[in-house]
Amino acid sequence: MSPSLLVFHRFYPLPILMAALLPVPAQAQRFDYEEEPHNYYSAPLTDAGTKLDGDLLTGSFQLPGGSDLEALKAVLNRLKIPVSSQVLVFSKTSVQRDRIRPDNPRAIYFNDECYAAWVPGGLVEIASTDPVLGPVFYTLDLHRADRTVPRLDRSQSCLDCHGGSMTNGVPGLMARSVFSGSDGTPLYQAGTALIDQNSPFENRWGGWYVTGTHGGSRHRGNVTATANDRNTVTMDTAKGANLESLESFFPVRRYARADSDIVALMVMEHQLGMTSRLVEASYAVRGAMVRQADLRRELGDPPTDELVGTAKIIADSHAGKILEYLLFAGEAALPEGGIEGGADFQAGFRAGRPATPDGKSLTDFQLLTRLFKYRCSYLIYSRLWDTLPPEFLALLYQRLFAILTAETPPPRFAHLSARERRDILQILRTTKPGLPDSWQ
Repeated sequence: MSPSLLVFHRFYPLPILMAALLPVPAQAQRFDYEEEPHNYYSAPLTDAGTKLDGDLLTGSFQLPGGSDLEALKAVLNRLKIPVSSQVLVFSKTSVQRDRIRPDNPRAIYFNDECYAAWVPGGLVEIASTDPVLGPVFYTLDLHRADRTVPRLDRSQSCLDCHGGSMTNGVPGLMARSVFSGSDGTPLYQAGTALIDQNSPFENRWGGWYVTGTHGGSRHRGNVTATANDRNTVTMDTAKGANLESLESFFPVRRYARADSDIVALMVMEHQLGMTSRLVEASYAVRGAMVRQADLRRELGDPPTDELVGTAKIIADSHAGKILEYLLFAGEAALPEGGIEGGADFQAGFRAGRPATPDGKSLTDFQLLTRLFKYRCSYLIYSRLWDTLPPEFLALLYQRLFAILTAETPPPRFAHLSARERRDILQILRTTKPGLPDSWQ
């Protein structure tokens, strides 16, 4: 057997995977995020999707006439999402699964807070991050006959997958690597994987298109799989390696770009994982502090803003998860020789980012052994970070400062050299507003 002609065995329990696809019972489970103090469906929103809908309603933004692609580009421009961020997925793993095929993939575009997806002939899907509630999901039908003005419709059906077990019970975003059949149907009997920065390179991008080079290593992108029996599939990963053109797969002229950049994919995967950890912590700590206040009131104890008892245990746990991911502990190594993507995404991604006077930025790419030169996530600049419960944010800053200034960092952060930690500290001191006074 050729080294690239691989047989993959099931590695994830099928009942868990299929749960999201089954009909929701009449007495559907309610999640904590729907209740006090979060009120996901009724709390006020400040996300980009809400603003876009308001602009459409008032007429301050109007979709251009012409093709759906022109309308999509106008939406992306309004949301400040660069077209160069385009990545393409051909597995039937979204609300528009009936339209998605290898010859008609779903395009996804993103910035730090917002994701827009589109399938030719279909809807524009938008997931934008509210700094308190996390991802909020919308659809934009460009051709609804019953409306004179296109509007965004807030979607609850998206939460069937994006607000349950696969997102740890909070509204969340995720990227999945699946084994797709020739028509894009996931072969779930062989398993699936949620992908983030810690995922091995060889497990990534099943059901996705990937352009860019990566040496002799192999991933699962650009190819479909064949089912052998109920537990295995065969996939020739060599056919999908080191591709710089997708023209043989589908008519690329139907899309805003002709690529699905490998660096853009890895940045998006990092971002999804970081966002998810921040959202989970926000819900967990906020809820724990409310329960703490209620309990102290019942016991007759004086109120306190400090994290104590169970709330402190929950906060400590989430702080550890966030800091490990923020500082890229456990990041999967890049293939030998690194990766190379297109220049457009990298230039667009770095444009306008915070930098020190001598040019250092948390968005500087390395791409030889790891994704970024300075391993501290740029999402530390996000509204999601800044809006974490203040007591929890103070805890994060205290621990982050201790890691960056320690003579010998904790073992989990031994991958950061003294020089890299000094550089990260310099970058943050220079570019991050709102740092505690103790940082200076």
